[in-house]
Amino acid sequence: MSESASRLRVASSAGSSSAAAISVFTIDPVHSTVGFSVRHLMITDVHGEFTKFKADVRFTLEDLGECSVDVLIQADSVNTGNEKRDQHLRSADFFDVEHYPRLAFHSTRFYRSDDGRLRIDGALTIRGVTHEVTLNVEGPTSTVKDPWGNDRIGLVATTCINRHDFGVDWNQNLEGGGVMVGSEVKIRLDLSLVSR
Repeated sequence: MSESASRLRVASSAGSSSAAAISVFTIDPVHSTVGFSVRHLMITDVHGEFTKFKADVRFTLEDLGECSVDVLIQADSVNTGNEKRDQHLRSADFFDVEHYPRLAFHSTRFYRSDDGRLRIDGALTIRGVTHEVTLNVEGPTSTVKDPWGNDRIGLVATTCINRHDFGVDWNQNLEGGGVMVGSEVKIRLDLSLVSR
């Protein structure tokens, strides 16, 4: 799972009169998840994740204008716990991994919303189609010392997208009305970051 390793650089802006300490973090892949959920048969949510991903993140609370994040996800690493369903998701009906092997997110702005929470605007690309989305962030947490002597922080980022905006249109009508797969996809990133 080395592909999941990523860097989080905490740095102040160039030329700042009070430079912040620089810390470098890596994602702990065992305790991090790039997950999603979507309505199935209009009654329950199916949950899945991508098991291969990497990111490059620059972050400092002192100057959000200096923050950035770039994420690449291997589309064929999709895993919903059912191999037949996962094969269908890899096909041209959904992610079409043969022609679009990666999903990507590139941030354009970090800022605080009116309620004081951290937000990240950025460009999300799926199947070669790019749209602006906003990640709602919980955290980062305060630094803690893990049992192995490493400094560690965590954060959760969530957003909601309409899959049809990205050309993921496959569906099947149900006999009693409705459709097999919902349009709204909830995305959730749970990231555990370890100081290097």
